[in-house]
Amino acid sequence: MALSATICKAELNVIDMDRHYYQQHSLTIAQHPSETDERVMVRLLAYALNASELLSFTKGLSTDDEPDLWHKSLSNEIELWIELGLPSEKRLKKACGRAQKVIVYSYGTGSADQWWKQLEHSVARFNNLSIQHIESDVTTQLASMMQRNLDIQVSIQDQEVTWDNNGHSVTFTPKIRL
Repeated sequence: MALSATICKAELNVIDMDRHYYQQHSLTIAQHPSETDERVMVRLLAYALNASELLSFTKGLSTDDEPDLWHKSLSNEIELWIELGLPSEKRLKKACGRAQKVIVYSYGTGSADQWWKQLEHSVARFNNLSIQHIESDVTTQLASMMQRNLDIQVSIQDQEVTWDNNGHSVTFTPKIRL
């Protein structure tokens, strides 16, 4: 955690009917000085979509050899590697070689589409890679809900996500690219 990081606390209630996972998580998130509110909220969203007892945030932006989130087994093997944004093919190759499963949550507008067009064919060879896109209107709404103390309820059914934070809500379905 960087010395000048902003600390955010989140009470995250996940109701995932697709995975039959129902759990409350008390999370502490360190927001790196260069990290936007949008990116923090996408990190929380990625956590909610993959929530488990062993899923954890990593050092994030300050470390090149770790993902944004990961799920490690009790024997320290990386079972799930989660990247945010637009990682390079080289980074995805490394992740796919180190983890059993890799998920990328891309977000944003034009640059995400351009990134996908460039990588689409070269990353298709990775059998353990999944790429999902969160539309910019969704991430903008999530960013507008950012606070230092969050109380979030996330419901997932048939891949549709409903995110509610203190009466403000957004419903969407991540776009599956791979």
